[in-house]
Amino acid sequence: MPPKKKPNAKPLTGPALVKEVCRRIRLARSLWDAHRNAACRGEREKAIALYETLTPEEREKVPQVLRVWLRYRSEKYFGEGR
Repeated sequence: MPPKKKPNAKPLTGPALVKEVCRRIRLARSLWDAHRNAACRGEREKAIALYETLTPEEREKVPQVLRVWLRYRSEKYFGEGR
């Protein structure tokens, strides 16, 4: 069984938040490559939720390749028309 989350865990901020966003996007990419679309969708949604909390300066710290992948997949495969 997976370990339980601590109820008093502090929300991520600063570099830790940027690192977590990058990790989630990379995980979503690997799930996408493995054709696990449902799992990819869940990770992508979590990554977008965290990405939306970043400031513009922090968003620049996310590698452009990851930002482009997140935006491309979000619009083309998981957008309103799907």
